[in-house]
Amino acid sequence: MPDVFNFKKNAKIGHTEGKMSVSAKANDSDFDKHSLPGHSHNPLAAFCYYPDHVNFVNQEPEEAVVLLLRRHPITNLKWLAFAFLSILAPAFFTVLSPFEGIPARFQLIFVVIWYLLTFAYTFEKFLSWYFNVNIVTDERIIEVDFINLVYREITDANIDQIQDVTVEIGSAARTFFNYGDVIIQTAAQVPKIEFDAVPRPDEVAKILRELRVEEEVEKLEGRVR
Repeated sequence: MPDVFNFKKNAKIGHTEGKMSVSAKANDSDFDKHSLPGHSHNPLAAFCYYPDHVNFVNQEPEEAVVLLLRRHPITNLKWLAFAFLSILAPAFFTVLSPFEGIPARFQLIFVVIWYLLTFAYTFEKFLSWYFNVNIVTDERIIEVDFINLVYREITDANIDQIQDVTVEIGSAARTFFNYGDVIIQTAAQVPKIEFDAVPRPDEVAKILRELRVEEEVEKLEGRVR
């Protein structure tokens, strides 16, 4: 689960013909991270490029977070619509014959319970979206599956274990809003890691491929930590 803290990162970004490219292990002074495409101070952002205040369990001291990804906000519309209708629903209870026959104080109790259940449902859905994250660092890729408040599942693989990166979009809505699945085949114990419904999947795949190339170059040059 992401935690909040300040960290120093060692990376620089190059721009070629308007496109992002990653060149890791350089000095912080080489670029202004706040001008990066995708950089955001918004804690609810679904695509964060070099986020400011992100930490995770077992992060190495010199490990820099390159990407923090969540499912695209548009994927929340279904449960948000249901929550909105649930909030309005008690206003129509009085037109139901069985409800009219219930004493007023029991009607109030029922409505209070209804709103508590609606709040619990909405809060659980929000937590599921907020804490189900995918993290890309200059060393690893990490998938965090938030099951509930007391259980989460974390899967990771080293950058140099990436074998193939596939982007799947597959619908008009995903094409219009520019989000999709990034499927990463790895040589790790877990052979496949999926970033589900993340924004700008083509850019995510490009960054992953560039990080893999950089890791291979570091190995050849003997600079791997």
